[in-house]
Amino acid sequence: MTNSPKLKAGLIGAGHIGRFHTKHLSQHQDWAFQGLFDSDTDRATLVAREFGVPVFRDHLALIAACDAVFIACPTKYHFTYAQQALEAGRHVFIEKPITVTLEEATALLALAAKQSLNIQVGHVERFNPALTALDDVILKPRFIEAHRLVTFVPRGIDNPVVHENMIHDIDIILSLVKSPVIDIQANGLAVISKLADIANARLTFENGCVANVTASRIALNPMRKMRIFQPEHYITIDFQKGSTEMYALKDMGTDLQGDRVIPMEGSGKAIVYTNRELPKLDAMYAEQAAFARSIRLKQIPIVSGQDGLEALRIADLINQQLLG
Repeated sequence: MTNSPKLKAGLIGAGHIGRFHTKHLSQHQDWAFQGLFDSDTDRATLVAREFGVPVFRDHLALIAACDAVFIACPTKYHFTYAQQALEAGRHVFIEKPITVTLEEATALLALAAKQSLNIQVGHVERFNPALTALDDVILKPRFIEAHRLVTFVPRGIDNPVVHENMIHDIDIILSLVKSPVIDIQANGLAVISKLADIANARLTFENGCVANVTASRIALNPMRKMRIFQPEHYITIDFQKGSTEMYALKDMGTDLQGDRVIPMEGSGKAIVYTNRELPKLDAMYAEQAAFARSIRLKQIPIVSGQDGLEALRIADLINQQLLG
């Protein structure tokens, strides 16, 4: 990305997601990986040996050795570690959800602003090539349908499905619609855990857009799909398989370029189908690069702390209805 010296990064949390962050950071062109810390020393040592990186026994020593700290530990510890990193003058990357409570997230944002530091939240699907393939498309959604279905794994069971899985789609939808949510209707059910394992929410936005979002962590067949409807456009995104298809209604007299053109007899129009060519990138590597770029250029991160707070706010409102 730059000829400048690499930024120094450290990682707190060597679990499932932390392992992937270690893999990418240890070979990243923008980051000099200083090492990792985990309260479970054996787990930290195992991951460190796999990728040939140092282990820190003291998280404060790790923070002191870095320009930025990546936090990938369980959500209940996000606030404490992020607060300490920000107070030490370090930029912070926090895996989603940003914190347990809105009060904690608000406090972190205020501290980051006071210190002129960046917070980026790990909503990695924002960097999925299936979504970034639409960067050059003008999106004005009127209806969005999202399904995020995963098979059950014990990891993440301490969080309701809304905060563990649905929050990805909430964040994406908020970034696309760019309008306040004025109504939420939700229902869900705890099937095999004490918290909601399947949930559906209907979000109505001030500009008239409606989003229907479903998440389940007890599905037999995984699915991560989103469909976007707007005037003269229908777009379907498959985050799992990595495909982005677009159907656009266009005048026959225009330059019709696509994989298939379907004339609509007597209307003077045609449906143009395009299977978008996806950028060749790794989503996690890309989000780490974006974080480095935001620090170097002193810009607001693509997925900012404020974005993370807003996604958490909507997730909380949905979950409150499920509990009610």
